[in-house]
Formats: sequence, C-alpha cells, structure tokens
Amino acid sequence: MDDRVELSLHIPEPFARPGETPTFDHVDIPAAGATRRPAVDAAEVDMRDLPYGMVRVLDADGRAVGPWASQMDPEFLRRGLRAMVQTRVFEDRMFRAHRQGKTSFFMKSTGEEAIGVAQSMTLAADDMCFPTYRVQGWLIARGYPIVDMINQIYSNASDPLKGRQLPILYSAREYGFYSLSGNVGSRFGHAVGWAMASAYMKDHRIALGYIGEGTTAEGDFHEALTFAAVYRAPVILAVTNNQWAISTFSGIAGAEQTTFAARAIGYGLPGLRVDGNDFLAVVAATEWAATRARTNLGATLIEFVTYRVSGHSTSDDPTKYRPSDEPVHWPLGDPVERLKQHLIALGEWSDERHEQMQAELTEAVRTAQREADAVGALGQSKPSAREMFEGVFKEPDWRVIEQRREFGI
Repeated sequence: MDDRVELSLHIPEPFARPGETPTFDHVDIPAAGATRRPAVDAAEVDMRDLPYGMVRVLDADGRAVGPWASQMDPEFLRRGLRAMVQTRVFEDRMFRAHRQGKTSFFMKSTGEEAIGVAQSMTLAADDMCFPTYRVQGWLIARGYPIVDMINQIYSNASDPLKGRQLPILYSAREYGFYSLSGNVGSRFGHAVGWAMASAYMKDHRIALGYIGEGTTAEGDFHEALTFAAVYRAPVILAVTNNQWAISTFSGIAGAEQTTFAARAIGYGLPGLRVDGNDFLAVVAATEWAATRARTNLGATLIEFVTYRVSGHSTSDDPTKYRPSDEPVHWPLGDPVERLKQHLIALGEWSDERHEQMQAELTEAVRTAQREADAVGALGQSKPSAREMFEGVFKEPDWRVIEQRREFGI
C-alpha cells in the first residue's frame, strides 16, 4: 500500500478581499516601550530577539515611553510634523494635477511620511540616501524647492533633470538623494556599494538604502546583504513593509513565515522591526543604526512596519484587491496625527496652530504649482532637444557631434 502523502502547493492569500471585513490580527504589535534597546556595540548574536519585537515609542495617549524614548527638542518635532504635512499636501495636489492631465504619472506616500522625513532629519547632510518612490518627504524635510519637484513631475522646460527621468524619479545629490530608480531592487546594491566605497576611501559618510517588502523576494536583496555583512559596509538597509507590493500582498514575499527584519539573522546582521508610523521610533532606530555604521560595526537591516493608504500609483485601483475601508482599520494609526498628538500632550502644539500651518503649507504648494504651471505642464512645455546630447560624455565624441549635426542643433 502506498502511504505517501499527496503533495500540495501553498498559495498565499490576503486576509481580506474586496467586500470582506478587513483584519490585521496577523500583524504582531507589542505595546509601546516593550522592546528592549541593546547597547549600540552589542554583538549580533545577542540581539536575535529584536526582529520579532517592534521598536515603539509613542503610546495610545501620545506619550513617549520605554527604552527607545529620549528627550527630543520640541522644535525638531515641530519641523518633522511640518515636513510630513507638507509632503501630504504636496502629494494630494499632484494627484489632482494628474487627474487634470498635467502629468502622466504620480505616486503617493500617504501613511508612510514619518519614515522618509524622520530619517532625512536624523542622518547627516552628506550621508547618501538611495530612495524608493515613497520617500519624497526626505527632500521636503531638507528644504528642496517644491517648484523644482513639480517641474520634474511635469517634465517641462524647467525640469531640473532635463526630461531624462520619469515623473517623481527625482535626483538631488546636494540633498543626499541619489537618482531614484523605478527598479527598486537596485537600491540596496547601490547603497551597499556606495558605503563600501566610502569606507575604502577612509571617508566618514554612511549610506541608507530603501526597498519595499516585495523586493525582499528578489535576488538583489540577498546579494546586497551578503556584501553588507562580509565587508561590514557602513549602511542602513530599510525595508518599508507597507503590506502591499503593487497589487500583491506581503505574504507573497514570505510575510506568513517570519518578519522581514528576521532575514538579517541569516547574514549575521542586526535586525530591527520598527513602528514606521511612529516618528520618534523611526528617529531612535535610525540613530542607533547610524552609530553602529559610523563606528565600523557594520550594517543594520530595519523593517519599518507601515501601511500604504493610497494606491500603488495613479495607474492602480486598490479597491480591486483589498477592502475599500482597510486603511481605516490599520492598527498603527496615522503618523501625522500621532506626532501631532504627542506635541499637544507636551504642551508644544495645538489644533489651532495645526490648522494654521496646514493652511500656510497649502498656499505655499499652490504658489509653487502656479509657478510651474506658468512654465507649462505635460505637453505644453518640454526641455530643449539639445539637452539629449549634453552630459553623455565628458568630451563629446564624433558620434554625438554627428548626431547633433543631423538633428540640426
């Protein structure tokens, strides 16, 4: 008798589909302050519990609690809140601009603003960020001109990238923002390589790389972690786990088996799992990992647990694959509201001041858009065709010269 068990293939399925009741019971969320904070120079082997906890600072009452909490300057927190609100206002306006036909494409970071903003404000001005397309808050927190962001989105004659990048794929070296790539898997490899070069040249700068949780299923992720571990690259590797990779839920990348932070263990790297909607927790974890990198203790893998409130892009309709009310059930709340409530609890903010700031930032974005509109939106204005021949070679070779001649410019 053949007593062998018939094999079956497991196909991960989301916990709720459109029309069903949303649930996040599968997301393990410890209480704020429950996860321990090890010494920054602790050995990786003594930190293997951390990928299964969650660094959280803000409790339900907006108080900073636990070992990762520290005394933060209220002005620093207000600047963080302002940058997050400005990011949201900017993105809402650009989303409407897309619907009006002013640009071909746009992506929002709604619900994830704390990550890019907090890390931008925490790392040094000359460190280098290898971003994904949901950390435009990094640029806004550093004062990058909103009008230049809009011109890039419009690909108009004032586009700082001369029409050479798709909308939202910004590049701003002077702001520590490496050229954005739609091929997200490349981010970790580039960040690790840049960090290795910095260490090789005896420099002091460190790197930060971002990917989404879906990209952890790609080979680029594993190759980058191998190099980061072997060469102790001074880099922070951030996995933004926003529960959805385009229309594919995180289980396809292995979320059902373990946390994404736990992938670090196989490479001998420290792994942190962090509340990505808690501005203070993002700052604390980033400071901890940056100190390790700056003192030649190597890389840290951080999983930021958050939620993608909007669609993947303007080409995506999330109601086709998840319950329409799923965002309101996300248990870690809204990063803007949580930081706002913390400042109010400290006596350093108020609803009235928040409304005033919101109105001020809305008008500032409107003014920037009017300036960009005057140059021209999609199809109304574009960079000079001459730009396609510039910056190809340090010194133009015969092919570029001949092509320019044929083009008549």
